[in-house]
Amino acid sequence: MRRRKDPGVALDWDEFRFAKAVADRGGLTAAAADLGINHSTAFRRLAALEAKLNTRLFERLRTGYVPTTAGQAMIAAAARIEADVARFTRVVAGQGETPSGELRVTAPAGFAAELLMPMLASFTERYPDIRIELILAEATLNLSRRDADVAIRISREPSETLVGRRLAVTAWGVYGRADRAYGDLAREAWISPGRLVAGGSFMRFVEGRVPPDHIRLRLNAVIGLEAAVQAGLGIGPLPCFTADVNPALQRLSGPHPELGADLWILTHPDLRHAARVRVFMEHIAEALLPLRPRFEGR
Repeated sequence: MRRRKDPGVALDWDEFRFAKAVADRGGLTAAAADLGINHSTAFRRLAALEAKLNTRLFERLRTGYVPTTAGQAMIAAAARIEADVARFTRVVAGQGETPSGELRVTAPAGFAAELLMPMLASFTERYPDIRIELILAEATLNLSRRDADVAIRISREPSETLVGRRLAVTAWGVYGRADRAYGDLAREAWISPGRLVAGGSFMRFVEGRVPPDHIRLRLNAVIGLEAAVQAGLGIGPLPCFTADVNPALQRLSGPHPELGADLWILTHPDLRHAARVRVFMEHIAEALLPLRPRFEGR
């Protein structure tokens, strides 16, 4: 009598995704929130998955859930599946021949408020079949996972996995209110981005010029700096492309090369030939290049 082959354990993508979420978030509560389920459902799902595999996937420690050897293997497989699915969706998304469909764009909030909206208006008038989802974020979104299709970024070293072009150098200077006379800047109150902004370069710049007790306000993002200087909280570094055209401000020094970074427009290689991505990148570059002197503080 011929024995039947053991078919093994059948698993679906949701089970891999669930295990990866638990590992990524270090426990059930945070993983459940990410997946849109409650804690008790997550608890039952993990118990059922471990019973199905007849092995423990996580050690329950006081510090969190730590993957076992089996758990690590499942999480590695989940990461590969996730990457393959993302690669497939990028390839499919890049096959469109006509400029139409959804386009996800990410840009810094301050840049969007000051400059991007008129460019989007002229773009949508020119390409009415493209619908834009704009994601304003200082954080770097993952284009490989299609968190966005196109990124407008201010960066010294954009990811090597992306393609695009450098549009301009963004210069920074020190600014104060236009209705005030300033003498020794080291004696003034200052405003500064915090240590986590741009790797702490702004904080080091300010701390190299004034003692700590002269820093009246620190912000955890670039957005809000200009409003703080204009309100009279102190002087501080600002991007020239916005501050130079603000009549309420005056430039007190700069541009300072150590604060500058490049303005890029980027996409994933799998999407660069998609019609909607290509025409958007061309349109933004065309609109921004004449503004180079403003970005460079000239």
